[in-house]
Amino acid sequence: MTHEPKRRIFLSSPHMGGEEIDFVKEAFESNWIAPLGPHVDAFERECAEFAGVGHALALSSGTAAAALAARLVELGPGDLFFCSSLTFVASLAPLVQTGATALLVDSENASWNMSPKALARAFEDAEKQGRLPKLVVIVNLYGQSCDMDSLLPLCDKYHVPVLEDAAESMGATYRGRQTGSFGKLAYYSFNGNKIITTSGGGMLLSDDGEMIERARFLSTQARDRAPWYQHSELGYNFRMSNVLAGIGRAQLKLLDRRVRERRAVFARYRRTLGHLPGVTFMPEPEWSASNRWLTAMTVSPEESGTSATEIMEALAEHNIESRPVWKPMHLQPVFEGVAYYRHAETEDVSGALFANGLCLPSGSNLAPEDQERVMETVLSLFERKNRP
Repeated sequence: MTHEPKRRIFLSSPHMGGEEIDFVKEAFESNWIAPLGPHVDAFERECAEFAGVGHALALSSGTAAAALAARLVELGPGDLFFCSSLTFVASLAPLVQTGATALLVDSENASWNMSPKALARAFEDAEKQGRLPKLVVIVNLYGQSCDMDSLLPLCDKYHVPVLEDAAESMGATYRGRQTGSFGKLAYYSFNGNKIITTSGGGMLLSDDGEMIERARFLSTQARDRAPWYQHSELGYNFRMSNVLAGIGRAQLKLLDRRVRERRAVFARYRRTLGHLPGVTFMPEPEWSASNRWLTAMTVSPEESGTSATEIMEALAEHNIESRPVWKPMHLQPVFEGVAYYRHAETEDVSGALFANGLCLPSGSNLAPEDQERVMETVLSLFERKNRP
């Protein structure tokens, strides 16, 4: 007798609301099937208004936004930039590809985001060496804002602009203000696993209208104003499709609800699993209202009798997708030897979070019975491991 495999539970799958098809149909009926059009224009206005910034530019990905930001600040060979180490590689890959050098900054325990102490030391040393960074990339990890009141004054002190990587944090706030509104430049991601999606896409944000217009020019192959195709410099094909922008407009209407739903998923996990020995969920400082894009937790092997790896293996046996906390950039082979500033001399916060951390299925469309299956799998493992 064969048993049917249990239905797959995904980490974070797209959550459609139904109205997306109406926007897509409108694009088809009007024949705006191009990387420009009324949905693109409207989506830019609506995202700028949501974030509370003056200008927005719809792009093919968050990575494209990061690449344009690097171009806008003229980052290139011989230049230095600082970046959070605990992040996805796309936060810095486009910047490194300009020929610039990265310096990686550790996290703090309070938010899991960039450590102000480590950033301060990095700046002090850079000033002594006469080589200040041209840009600081601050990443809002797993939907939670950094401690902006501690980080931004440091960057202002040394007159270094900030690129706010809000790829994971759309809908999260810092002291009531939307993330994506703090840097000289900022961006969101609309990848398929994000809190809202266009299947693939991103949005560059700024109060600097000239910078956004420059980015708009570069994102459309840097075509000069001329009656023929003329180019005085090289650009990119980075614009978002009008069809995808239509999906984004429908998704944006649901963002507040999606944040509430993901926060509810997180709260159920913490309520059911938070008492387990050695289990700690990603904290939320008093100044932060996270969108809880992914529910992340750490597991102390010494206290729990198990590990993040064993939990992920147990979940996989039940056809449940989970994932380790991001492997920090300073531990990646491609960045071997890159300068790294720890939170404290003997404390590598990012490394410890990676060693002991995992992310549980967190979608806003995660059915209660599916979340129960996840939690029962974890509880069963702990029971087996801690049986007398």
